[in-house]
Amino acid sequence: MMSMIKKPEILSPAGDMEKLRAAVLYGADAVYLAGEMFGMRTASQNFSHDELEIAVGHAHKNGVKVYVTCNTLMRNHDLKLLPGYLEMLGSVGVDGIIVADLGCMRLAQKYAPSAEIHISTQASVLNRDAANAWYELGAARVCLAREASLSEISEIVEHKNKNLQIEAFVHGAMCMAYSGRCMISDYLAGRSSNRGNCAQPCRWKYALVEEKRPGEYYPVVEDEHGTHIFNSKDMNMVSYIPELIGAGIDSFKIEGRVKSAYYCAAVTNAYRLAVDEYAKSPDTWERDGFWLTEVNKVSHREYCTGFYFGEERIQRTETSNYIRTWDVVASVVECDDEGNAVLEQKNKFDINTEYELMQPRAVPQKVIFEKMINEKGEEIDSARQAKIRVRVKLPTKAPVGAFIRREGSRFDAS
Repeated sequence: MMSMIKKPEILSPAGDMEKLRAAVLYGADAVYLAGEMFGMRTASQNFSHDELEIAVGHAHKNGVKVYVTCNTLMRNHDLKLLPGYLEMLGSVGVDGIIVADLGCMRLAQKYAPSAEIHISTQASVLNRDAANAWYELGAARVCLAREASLSEISEIVEHKNKNLQIEAFVHGAMCMAYSGRCMISDYLAGRSSNRGNCAQPCRWKYALVEEKRPGEYYPVVEDEHGTHIFNSKDMNMVSYIPELIGAGIDSFKIEGRVKSAYYCAAVTNAYRLAVDEYAKSPDTWERDGFWLTEVNKVSHREYCTGFYFGEERIQRTETSNYIRTWDVVASVVECDDEGNAVLEQKNKFDINTEYELMQPRAVPQKVIFEKMINEKGEEIDSARQAKIRVRVKLPTKAPVGAFIRREGSRFDAS
């Protein structure tokens, strides 16, 4: 008997073409990205007009939708640029445009009528009437504020228009401000978080200075290491797939457009497999399945469940450091049916050492290279040079874009 569980969309971040290809390969149903203007992540590489055409073509060829962010807080001078920009988005065939501003929404409806309108989390939608009001204005989807609890989401779903899609963040960085509406970066660094240029001062370490004692810093002490009073933990809901689906969320959104392609691949893969396995066998689904192990193998801050289960201490005042226990050493650039592969080096790796092969929709496999051949045809013991390509034998055929990783490295694999 087939499962009647409706699988939600897995919506993955794509900060550049490499990350988009990783998201598509590792099981995303849709990706979200930014063009060269009006995106909330100016730190990511983002996409030019020509790159957007390539990105949309690649995604659509693989059955994946593309949503483009246009969700900065708009000012008068932006209105002159928006019509041409929105027309361009419509011409390349994007599936949705993510907006937070009502004026931008109206312009998108006029200049890109083929694209759905998605309401950004920046709009801070937390109640059923707000969700339905956006739908009545023409929105196809609302991304709820991160501050919504599961019970509040269930009530919104119960009372929403049946055609309105509900999207929610399920994984990634949290913000100490309400739905990202923060002015600290403006005040301290002259960079607007509401226009995509946040300097992340919430991650800085703070101390007090008394006005008559300049240069004398008094620590704001949580313990002997100091305190990061604005710092938030990262969200991780991969162990709560049944609850998220039960609440009626249509799209599971993963944060991380400025993170690496490896991060995008690993987290997308974890949620893809967790959702697929739950839909196939809900009675035997395990909260601590391999998907939980997978999200711990990317660079992350201490995890929490955000606001989904009500009040939780999401601040991490002791440190803003990342937890990094795994590190990518290579990626697969060629591989035949017998597992004869060419790897591109990311970090040093050696023969006769245990590594792990990570590939799409699969449990990772242990691998030890007994022999490596460099580009000159020489047998070598270690791949030490950046981006050197070597020939090795893998235990199975692996697609281009599979990763080789190891545990316990000093390298940053974020």
